[in-house]
Amino acid sequence: MRKYNRIFLIVLDSLGIGAMADSEKFGDVGVNTFGHIWESQGGLEIPNLRRLGMGNLCGVTEDEAKGYARRLNEASNGKDTMTGHWEMMGIYTTKPFVTFTDHGFPKELIDELEKRTGRKIIGNKAASGTEILDELAEREIENGELIVYTSADSVLQICGNEETMGLETLYHYCEIARELTMKDEWKVGRVIARPYVRKKKGEFVRTANRHDYAVKPTGKTVLNAMQEAGYDVISIGKINDIFCGEGITESLKSKSSVHGMEQTIETAGKDFTGLCFVNLVDFDALWGHRRNPEGYGKEIEKPWKAAGAVKRRRSAPDHGRPRQRPDLYWNGPHQRTGAAPCVLTVYEGKRPSGDEGHLCRDRSNDCKEL
Repeated sequence: MRKYNRIFLIVLDSLGIGAMADSEKFGDVGVNTFGHIWESQGGLEIPNLRRLGMGNLCGVTEDEAKGYARRLNEASNGKDTMTGHWEMMGIYTTKPFVTFTDHGFPKELIDELEKRTGRKIIGNKAASGTEILDELAEREIENGELIVYTSADSVLQICGNEETMGLETLYHYCEIARELTMKDEWKVGRVIARPYVRKKKGEFVRTANRHDYAVKPTGKTVLNAMQEAGYDVISIGKINDIFCGEGITESLKSKSSVHGMEQTIETAGKDFTGLCFVNLVDFDALWGHRRNPEGYGKEIEKPWKAAGAVKRRRSAPDHGRPRQRPDLYWNGPHQRTGAAPCVLTVYEGKRPSGDEGHLCRDRSNDCKEL
C-alpha cells in the first residue's frame, strides 16, 4: 500500500450525489443535489472538480478524469451532520439523534430554558436562519426576548444580536441549552449559537462567530487514533465543534467556504504529517436550507477557482439535502442521498471509479495509508 505523509479530507457540506438504496425509508425520493443543480443551471464551471472525476459520478459529464472518483454509502441510521462526519471517522450510529422539526421543542424544555435564561422564548419552530431573523429579530432586540428554532437536523439554535445581547451572553445561553438537552428525550446532536448584527428587517447579517455545542462522539475515532500515534490532525471550519475537539491537534475557524479553501491551501504549504480535515459549510448554510439552486451552483464554483491539486486530497459530503450519497443532497433539508460521500482522490497513477464501500471503511483505509 502506498504511504502518504498527508491527507486532505474536504467535506462539501450537503452536496449529495444521488439517492441511496434506503432513501425512501427516510422520506427521500429522487434526490440528487449535484445532478439537479447541474441541470437547473445548465452546467457548472468546475474544471478542477471535473478533472478529478466529479461530473462522471452523476453521469452529467464524460470527462477523462485524472483522479479516482467513487460514491460511498452511509451505513449509519441517520442523515444529519453528526452522523455523517462521525461515520467518516469510524463511528457507526444505530440510534438517530432526536429531531423537533414538525412541532418545535416541548413546552417543558422551553419553560426551563426561559427560567434559566430569564428571557421569553420566541420562534420555537423549524425555520430558515435568515428568514427567522427577518420575522423576529426586531422583536427580540426591542423586548429582550430570545429566538430559539430548529431545522430538519437534530439541532437547537439560538439567535443573539452581537451589539445588544453580546456574544458572551449568547454563548452562555447556549451552554445552558446544551446542559438541558443532555436528557435522552431532548438530546439534540448540537446546540448552535447564531449571532447576527444590525437592527432592521432586511438588513440583518449572520456573523462568522457561530459556535456549535455538540455531544461528544460515542467512541474513539480515527482522529483519536491518529493523535495518539503522534500525527497532526488539523481541522478547518466546524470540524472541531462536531467532534468536541476530540483527536484534534490544531483548529482553524472559517468565515466562508472560500476562506476555508484559502486556509486549506495555506495549510498545504506548511510542514506537517497527518490529516487536514475540512468542512465547507456555506453550501448548506447559505443555499441548501434556502432551496436556492442558483446560489448553490455559484457556491460550488467559487472555492475551486483558487484550489490547486493538493496531493492526496479527498472531497466528500457528510450528508445530503436528503438521504443521498453523502454530502450531496438536494430535495429536503437533509436527505438520505446515496453513495455517501463522493470521494475524489488525486493519485499519481490511474485508479478505478464507481460505486463501492462505506464511509467508515474508506476513511479507515486513508488512515492506514499515512
